Amino acid sequence: MKPGPTRFPLMIIFRKAVGFFSFILLLVSCQTQSPPRQPQGPLWQSDVFSVFPDRVVQGPYVARVLSPTELSSNYQSPANAFVSPQIQFKFSLNGKDNEMKPGQDHQFHCVSQNGVCQPPLIRFGEQYVDTSDIPPGTYLRPNTELHLRLDLRHVLRSFEEKGFFETYDGEKLYKEDFKGVFVAGSTAPLVWDFDNLTAFPELELHDPDGDGIYDVTLTMNAPQDQKTTASHWSLSKDISAFPRYYGNYPLVEALYNLSLEEMLTDIEADGTFRTGAEWAGVWTRDISYSILLSMALLQPKVARTSLMRKVKEGRIIQDTGTGGAYPVSTDRIVWAVAAWEIYVVTGDEDWLREAYPIIRKSIDEDVRNAYDPATGLVRGESSFLDWREQTYPAWMQPADIYESLNLGTNAVHYRANLILAEMATRLGNTAEAEHYRQVAGKIREGLDRYLWQEERGYYGQFLYGRHYKLLSPRAEALGEALCVLFEVADADRQQTLVARTPVTNFGIPCIYPQIPHIPPYHNNGIWPFVQAYWSLAAAKAGNETALTQSLNAIYRPAALFLTNKENFVASTGDFAGTQINSSRMLWSLSGNLSMVYRIFFGMHFESERLVLAPFVPERFAGTHTLENFAYRNAVLTLTVEGYGNRIEAITLDEEALEQPVLPATLEGKHTVKIVLSNQSVGGEVHHVPDRDSPAAPVVELKNGELHWDAQPGVTEYWVLKNGQEVARTEKPFFALPEETDVAEYQVLAVDGEGVASFGSEPVVLPRHVQRYEAEQAAVPASHPYKGFSGSGFVEISQQTHTDLVFEVTVPEDGRYALDFRYANGNGPINTDNRCAIRTLRNGDDFLGTVVLPQRGADEWSEWGFTNAIPAELPKGTHQLHLRFEPHNANMHGEVNQAMIDFLRVTRLP
Repeated sequence: MKPGPTRFPLMIIFRKAVGFFSFILLLVSCQTQSPPRQPQGPLWQSDVFSVFPDRVVQGPYVARVLSPTELSSNYQSPANAFVSPQIQFKFSLNGKDNEMKPGQDHQFHCVSQNGVCQPPLIRFGEQYVDTSDIPPGTYLRPNTELHLRLDLRHVLRSFEEKGFFETYDGEKLYKEDFKGVFVAGSTAPLVWDFDNLTAFPELELHDPDGDGIYDVTLTMNAPQDQKTTASHWSLSKDISAFPRYYGNYPLVEALYNLSLEEMLTDIEADGTFRTGAEWAGVWTRDISYSILLSMALLQPKVARTSLMRKVKEGRIIQDTGTGGAYPVSTDRIVWAVAAWEIYVVTGDEDWLREAYPIIRKSIDEDVRNAYDPATGLVRGESSFLDWREQTYPAWMQPADIYESLNLGTNAVHYRANLILAEMATRLGNTAEAEHYRQVAGKIREGLDRYLWQEERGYYGQFLYGRHYKLLSPRAEALGEALCVLFEVADADRQQTLVARTPVTNFGIPCIYPQIPHIPPYHNNGIWPFVQAYWSLAAAKAGNETALTQSLNAIYRPAALFLTNKENFVASTGDFAGTQINSSRMLWSLSGNLSMVYRIFFGMHFESERLVLAPFVPERFAGTHTLENFAYRNAVLTLTVEGYGNRIEAITLDEEALEQPVLPATLEGKHTVKIVLSNQSVGGEVHHVPDRDSPAAPVVELKNGELHWDAQPGVTEYWVLKNGQEVARTEKPFFALPEETDVAEYQVLAVDGEGVASFGSEPVVLPRHVQRYEAEQAAVPASHPYKGFSGSGFVEISQQTHTDLVFEVTVPEDGRYALDFRYANGNGPINTDNRCAIRTLRNGDDFLGTVVLPQRGADEWSEWGFTNAIPAELPKGTHQLHLRFEPHNANMHGEVNQAMIDFLRVTRLP
């Protein structure tokens, strides 16, 4: 039947009206910050904190999402509320740990009703232990005054009578070098940071009346001016130029927007990134790890400018660090990983050609200065863990740290060599490509052989020691994660590693277990950027349980603190209590943002394509949308629906794709939709309580026996000879067998749960040691330094004695250890960039690299030994050359100087 004359027009009008109102509704929805959301259960719930879609709850503290651009938090640091009145402290000459042996401290119970505490007069070097009882429930009252008095008269008398004072460990401090006396300790404002004590004037003791009694008054447990980072955040910058994220989780959306704003705030006027609110300038490792997480995606131009700020004379700059940095620290090569990420994101061939020779020159220098041919591994301290006492035994000097072979640093070098090989291939240098692939292969083989712990299921922290290396079984979070992400570990090991690496209540600590008597920073610290890499590793290994916990371990502190903090205390989850902490930390905010891009949308960039492999844990199920995402010449809107890590369907502009891959040639605006299979994949997490290991024993040789102090909680001690266990004992001593050759002994303390300490400083029993005085090889220096042996010492620099020759005669064929007693007062032990570097040759044959790290600013009478180089020497006379060669340039470039006292030649078994 045909329609009547009036019915047809009415139908048309009705349909047009419906279309018009639908259009209006669409416009309104586009202007809304996010689509409607339904209340949901917790994203994470534990005994210590809970995360919900719109809030974080930790005890009485709650952070709430008020809108996608507004957050509130009532968090206040409880750091001052429950401080123990037991104060451990130690006095320090010139800021060094030289009053008593490590682990032996003064102990005082600061319990006071009138706000003032004072232990008796303490004589330097004599331990004071307070035996009074502390009433239950007693805490250190805020703003308590602690008055310390120190008897230094015997030290001053020794200066006058002998010209020096000999500390407990036999070191001589000369009168001319005495700069002052300080106090270090366990409770704020005291710190255990001996390398930086001189930077804390309030910790210096004074003797105004000149009677040899020094004193200082400290205000203990002073409430911090800033008990909370903020109570409210609302967006104040225009972030519309960046991808807009929204979905079913207001918390994730708000923290994403907060992180974008902090990113913009961290861009300096010169077009580089600052490292954080409290850290000005560009740091090689910080910017590189940030670029790899998300800054290559969001700020490729700023990222590239920042990287080039860390290039000098065509090579990558190593940040200042232990003993004058490079080559004690060698993680500068993470720059290469960041440079490659900028290339695969942008496809910029000019950048590829610019970065390639920089990376090649840096790796070639490292091969000569730091690569160990015996193991295939790279020497140098742990990547980013660059505060020596935070992650190393107290006895290890910078030269010892150079000799260590670290997990994270080696993972970075492995990846950098593969990247250099890929760059060489793309630039047509096939021979070079094969060379660097082989170098990478040796590093991987070394990691598998020397650091993988089959019984634990994850890699060890590092090899360390002197003539014979031990493996530290501690987990090192960043290194473990990088071994997964860079595929050092195969697929099976990746799954095992993520499931078995220790994780604590608030996240994954930098190392586990912790080192006793060391305040939180890297030790007993959790770093959000490391947590982000752990999230990426969990996703790659297909461990949903680990990923869920890790995501929430990132969102908890960011929401409660209302900023992306540098770190927080692993045992408490509090931002207060770490040695240094910065808000708006670049790599922390980069990690927060990367959870959206690299987890929920699974972005993985390759030179010719963008691969999408989203992993949405079931707790985060729903819809995740990213608009205005620029990929080369395309602008994308991406939507992920459901949960799991298996793609059910993927479309590009509503057309099905066979693979979740977008070509780099894509142009214009496009829409990508991914539907996940809604399958939970589970996984295990190795939850552990936060805990310390026993302290490393301090071992002494007395009358043919090794002696050390017994430790409470330790059930036995393991005695090692030449790196191998030879005995276990419950007693604090061990009788040595009669030796016929050189032997190196160490002792480990082991508690009732089988957790071992670091090995003690090696005790060497030499039977064949020769000494060759430097002044016999060259004209001695005229500097007025003291403490040398023989009749003088020789200065080496880039202009002076650039080839110092020692004529050495060995009595028989064999393996010998060669090291030098030296002084380097060009900088402090913990920072700067004047580590001296030399090459040791037997004639023209390369033997190894000798590092002469800084030992204290202007402390030229402070002598120590370099790293020891093992060498096979036939019987007879040899010309050993200590040379300055072009690849021995340090990071300073101009000052590469040290004083040489003598060469030591030790016969090895």
